[in-house]
Amino acid sequence: MLDALKQLVMDVDGAWAAALGGMDGLLVDGHTEADVDLTLLVAEHAGLLRAAKQSYELTLSGGTPSEWFVRGETLSAYLLPLQDFFLMLILDGHGNLGQARIYGQQTLRQLETYL
Repeated sequence: MLDALKQLVMDVDGAWAAALGGMDGLLVDGHTEADVDLTLLVAEHAGLLRAAKQSYELTLSGGTPSEWFVRGETLSAYLLPLQDFFLMLILDGHGNLGQARIYGQQTLRQLETYL
């Protein structure tokens, strides 16, 4: 699992962290090339993803979100939900979303075998 997460960070321009997290906010496994707390990143993004999921499914009747992206000035996050888990990729403010989507889907298929 760790090898797949490391490869994802290497494959995506601007990526500096990747993790598999639970919708409960717990870090399952992760890799980072920065001095950050992956546990905190997973916990915060799990909360955001749960809120978005509830809004789309219940309030907006939009169905279950299949991917989620948020971009800030210096930090971007791309998340792919899978059952009670999600793949999270953290990028700098100029990270390549196209690469994140392509390589993220490939990595998610690899990680499915562990779940």
